[in-house]
Amino acid sequence: MQIPILRLGETYESADLVELNENLTTHTANPGLIRRDLLRINESKAALDAIPAETLADYCEKAAELFINAELPCGDSMQGPDDYVESLSALTRLPHTLVKMNMSKIHAAMSQIRTVIGGLTRGMPLEIFDKGITSVGGLEVNYYPTTSSLGVSLPSNAPAVNSLWLPALVMKIPVLLKPGREDPFTPLRIAQAMIKAGFPKEAFGYYPTTHEGGDTLLTSCGAGISFGSDVTVRKYAPFKNIQVHGTGRSKILIGEDYIDRWEEFLDVLVTSISANGGRSCINTSAILVPSHCNEIAEALAAKLAEIKPLARDDSDALLCGFANTSLAEGIDGMIDDLLKEEGARDATADHRGGSRRVEAFDQTYLCPTLVACDDKDHQLANTEFMFPYASIVEMPQSEMLANIGETLVVSAFTENKDWIQDLMLSPDIERLNIGPFPTNRVQWEQPHEGNLFEFLYRRRAIQGDLSVAV
Repeated sequence: MQIPILRLGETYESADLVELNENLTTHTANPGLIRRDLLRINESKAALDAIPAETLADYCEKAAELFINAELPCGDSMQGPDDYVESLSALTRLPHTLVKMNMSKIHAAMSQIRTVIGGLTRGMPLEIFDKGITSVGGLEVNYYPTTSSLGVSLPSNAPAVNSLWLPALVMKIPVLLKPGREDPFTPLRIAQAMIKAGFPKEAFGYYPTTHEGGDTLLTSCGAGISFGSDVTVRKYAPFKNIQVHGTGRSKILIGEDYIDRWEEFLDVLVTSISANGGRSCINTSAILVPSHCNEIAEALAAKLAEIKPLARDDSDALLCGFANTSLAEGIDGMIDDLLKEEGARDATADHRGGSRRVEAFDQTYLCPTLVACDDKDHQLANTEFMFPYASIVEMPQSEMLANIGETLVVSAFTENKDWIQDLMLSPDIERLNIGPFPTNRVQWEQPHEGNLFEFLYRRRAIQGDLSVAV
């Protein structure tokens, strides 16, 4: 299979090819090609502007069913849902179970697009994208787009992150997509489903490219979204038009009023750490407890150790292999080196009965790891890895908020009203769950991270006789 570039809806074959495996080659876009296409982006914007937002939302709901059920163009062939699952699993090493789970998340985001956008706009009608003005609580409000293009540089670790850019099309903003190297399939399949459902093809760009091409796409579009590590965050920090989704360092904080009931919540802890193979930024990477640290660590480690490597097509598979074996070796070695420092121990070591790094089913796996830290400042106490990994640290409840740092998701197990108030006012928490909920729980009416509407649109003060506009 060869996957060409999609230049604002038109397929294009370049002379520069990248072989991903013996069966798959992608055509590569150079930075100049991306810049040239952006010269025509107003045509793409006009094509979306010509269609009512309500109709675009209908198209998105139709595309949800096509994405999950239909045969869709993929390069020089057609790809059904089973082909997609196998192809993506072969490249990313995600087991079939997790590919299907990610498919379901994308389907949910597309099929509930009105709910998603309602959450982003705080309930404004879709006409805001047609007229720029609507009445809210008897007051006329005016929003205008700050860009005519959204560039998105995607990762390979979690296909469902593609749901974050989906609302842009209903908001009438064309998208230019750089797929992750190990996942050229998901963004292309979504785009093809949306085109088949009725979206204008020129609203989509699909550019497998180099790091330089990715930089060009993000910096040349009016707005950009990138996913990556702390290095990526620092790289794009000077660019205010680029929103970076970095490491989540999501956490569970167990309050003093809940800690004696910890055994009731073991399954929630396991799910938070291990869901989606531990590859998501919303997986728990640290657990803070006011007491019972060693008891919880041993019980949790025993449960995590039950998650074993299985073949990719095994219906019980929960653990991902690593497409890049050297990455697995590097992570494993880093953890072992840091464990040599005082203040931390691998609580899962005795329970798993072998090495953390395992070669099985022609793949390299890292088995789930829980590190118990006596020192809250230990390097393993607040870090994140791309497999089921978490630390557990004991500290007084009163000190937790001062020690969490920037955190994408916090699940706080408590009913203490004063502490809940402190949690709600904390500037370090992006998303807050009150109660024993897993950190990977997503509600479509709540923004996952950031707010795409506020990123792409800005409110303007307006006054005068607006009766005609409204």
